[in-house]
Amino acid sequence: MRYLILFLLSMFFTQTSHSQIYEVGMFAGGSNFIGDIGATDYIAPNTPAFGLLLKWNRSPRHSWRVSIIYAELSAKDIDSDDPRRISRNYEFDTNIIEMSAGMEFTFWDFDLHTSGLKIVPYLYSGITVAKHDNFFYGQNGEIINEDTVSWAYGIPMTLGIKSNITNHFILGFEIGARYTFSDELDGSVPDGDFKDQVGIGNTNSNDWYVFTGFTLTYTFGQRPCYCNF
Repeated sequence: MRYLILFLLSMFFTQTSHSQIYEVGMFAGGSNFIGDIGATDYIAPNTPAFGLLLKWNRSPRHSWRVSIIYAELSAKDIDSDDPRRISRNYEFDTNIIEMSAGMEFTFWDFDLHTSGLKIVPYLYSGITVAKHDNFFYGQNGEIINEDTVSWAYGIPMTLGIKSNITNHFILGFEIGARYTFSDELDGSVPDGDFKDQVGIGNTNSNDWYVFTGFTLTYTFGQRPCYCNF
């Protein structure tokens, strides 16, 4: 966490010799979980998610991007179409803090220093790490808190569209799935002092979660002199 904050501040205050432009803003929307508990709908936000993001527009086609997002993850077997999950009737509600860094690539030029309205689709990917609480399920389906936290690393796969709504503000909408290298977000795999407890679900299938929402960023900096990269 400390190193991410330092990185954000250094990007915010450092000006290169070419005076590249920056964006700082927020994300607001919803989240949904895909795993061993609850429904298996891919895009079905049911809990809030919000955070901050920062971009460095390295060229009219790609930007370096970092973000930190707080989200709730909630899932209920009763919402599933699987009769076995409905009968089991497990559920959970937890919070995560996700940090992400990577590259945003637009399908065509998005040069903010030329006149006119611009609307472009974009892709974003990189790496994520999400801090989450550890818990597991007792014999009767009750949640037992392990009083520990873990870090779930993952890969974001985001598709969005954005437009300059004023000279300095950019509005976007995106859907971002996160594939994690963890099966612990929903409590299906006990660990630590509880690793001898029996897990649930498919232990060979890792967890996913999805963020769906809007971004609003403020752009600043002098007209850039883009160079090859």
